[in-house]
Amino acid sequence: MRLINLIIVIIILGSACNRKPREIIVIDPNNTARQTAVETDSVYNPLKVAVSAILSPKETYESYEEIFRYISDEMGFPIEFHQRKTYAEINQMLEDELLDFAFICTGAYVELDETKGVELLAVPVSGGRAEYNAYIIVSEAFAAEDFADLRGSRFAFTDPLSNTGYFYSLHRLKELNETPESFFESTMFSYAHDISIQLVSKGVVDAASVNQLIYDYLKTFQPERIEGVRIIEVSPNYGNPPVVISQRLKGEKREQLKQLLLSMHTVNEARSILDGLLIDRFIEGDDEDYNSARVMNKDL
Repeated sequence: MRLINLIIVIIILGSACNRKPREIIVIDPNNTARQTAVETDSVYNPLKVAVSAILSPKETYESYEEIFRYISDEMGFPIEFHQRKTYAEINQMLEDELLDFAFICTGAYVELDETKGVELLAVPVSGGRAEYNAYIIVSEAFAAEDFADLRGSRFAFTDPLSNTGYFYSLHRLKELNETPESFFESTMFSYAHDISIQLVSKGVVDAASVNQLIYDYLKTFQPERIEGVRIIEVSPNYGNPPVVISQRLKGEKREQLKQLLLSMHTVNEARSILDGLLIDRFIEGDDEDYNSARVMNKDL
């Protein structure tokens, strides 16, 4: 049985890697507004963006491609879409000013080096909320009703900087005076919430802690991917995964990007893009909304 489970893990994770797009994808390199942009800038540079791997690589690209095309069209610059395996790698690129902006995880946001000048740009509102939760999920075949019942289970984390996919689970373990090593039979990192959900659905692991927004996205658009999965615990509220901006993007382009995001819900074309991501609109947000995640993280 362990061998069979290992083979399933390899198939699931391997297929995600094989479908991974190029590390750098240029969106709209022949944008019709590009020439104007070049003429008005002393040095032409595409906008460099990344998305933390909340979803598997292919799903991430396909989910965000349209919003990047919209930004490219409106701002007159092509977008260079960068991918990395871990949240920490995206954080490092932001801090090193190798990216202009990024869609990142809440846990990654509170871990950013405050001296590097990476700032909150916008926060998505989904289902009328600028907050989200961790879901503790289990296979329907696994007899558990709460987190304490997961003792001896095979458990999937998402990423070492994931608020919902790691920090929350560590917090629950600390409340039980346990560690991952003492409590679970085995653990693994999936590096994407949809992969964690798939691992539970296929019975490769017994349980996982995942991002509510990703679970709800799959429930809405790909319900077959959550078959055989049930939720046994919902965490307290945390600030939604934000869009952040680095010091690399300066001047008018910085404010233009912010206003573009904040007004997307008022434009018909952009409204349909947001609907496809289950986003109502973007708001400015407040750094204090992430204090609950900071407090939990610092207490681990």
